[in-house]
Amino acid sequence: MSGHNKWSTIKYKKGAADAKRGKLFSRLIKEITMAAREGGGDPDGNPRLRTALLTAKGANMPKDNIDRAIKRGTGELEGVNYEQFFYEGYAPGGAAVLVEVLTENKNRAASEVRHTFSKHGGNLGEPGSVAWMFAKKGSIVFEGGVTEDQAMEVALEAGAEDVTASGETVEVQTDMADLEAVKEAFDKAGLAYATAELTYVPATNLELEGRELNTTMKLLEALDDLDDVQKVWSNVDFSDEAAEGLLAE
Repeated sequence: MSGHNKWSTIKYKKGAADAKRGKLFSRLIKEITMAAREGGGDPDGNPRLRTALLTAKGANMPKDNIDRAIKRGTGELEGVNYEQFFYEGYAPGGAAVLVEVLTENKNRAASEVRHTFSKHGGNLGEPGSVAWMFAKKGSIVFEGGVTEDQAMEVALEAGAEDVTASGETVEVQTDMADLEAVKEAFDKAGLAYATAELTYVPATNLELEGRELNTTMKLLEALDDLDDVQKVWSNVDFSDEAAEGLLAE
């Protein structure tokens, strides 16, 4: 499985643990609010909101929380006005890092992201410094219950670009414009996925070893733990052993 896919797996599994302390719910509320603000509160006409609701339901978020987040986004309830930003930088060893932030306080978020890069031996770059290394794609992840062959049969017929597997995790990659159609194909086939979202895929993966790999993984984990950070992407090619080591900690 490619580097970005491995980190997607790490983030998804971390997310399950985060939910116990409310971190995942907080992120989902921000995403639902932002999606509703940008595209309205009707998921049938708002793909971003529809995807966010799917993830929220998969995480067993209470319906009341979901409804309030939508109403805050549409202005029916008062709430925090979140803004979306992207930060770009380099990890030790030269790995590219792309960070998505949803925050009501840009100065706080920028300070925390900058401090985290510095603390873990990385450098925050200028806008555009690493974004060109990534392409925006659709990503559908299955966590057990669906084999690579099952996913492949539906995915290729629906126009997906690639299917990869690692252990029980299967990821289907699509063109950004085809994500909705491929999701619908899996829904019709009765194959339940864990997440379905837009993601950033590196054009090439960077192999790191030893201390550089370890410190890079620590940086990505620390960024992912920041309250204002929604998602983190990197072009590091993680081995199964390295990824499992991070998950075990």
